[in-house]
Amino acid sequence: MGPEKRDALLGNARLLLHPINFNEPFGLSIIEAMACGTPVVAFNKGCIFELIEDGRNGFLVENPEEVIDKIKKIDSIDRADCRKTVSEKFSKEIMAKNYIAVYNEILKNK
Repeated sequence: MGPEKRDALLGNARLLLHPINFNEPFGLSIIEAMACGTPVVAFNKGCIFELIEDGRNGFLVENPEEVIDKIKKIDSIDRADCRKTVSEKFSKEIMAKNYIAVYNEILKNK
């Protein structure tokens, strides 16, 4: 699809439904959606709780019944908060700084 089409699709979406059935190690699609201002409804597995602030930039759910309920409430999410989450936690500058900190910690412990 490519970045431009992906950004247009995600940016015009009402929400991203992320119904994973495994412990997600990162959730790049969640970050991509929120970068476009799109809230996310996702099962709370793996690292998802670190990405989604329940009620602020999306909803964490435990079962299919909750998915339906949260989809109905998706308009309560401010799309600007989704974008803000990404700029505050996942900008290239912040990610590079965090990677360097991890690398330094690894080197310190060798």
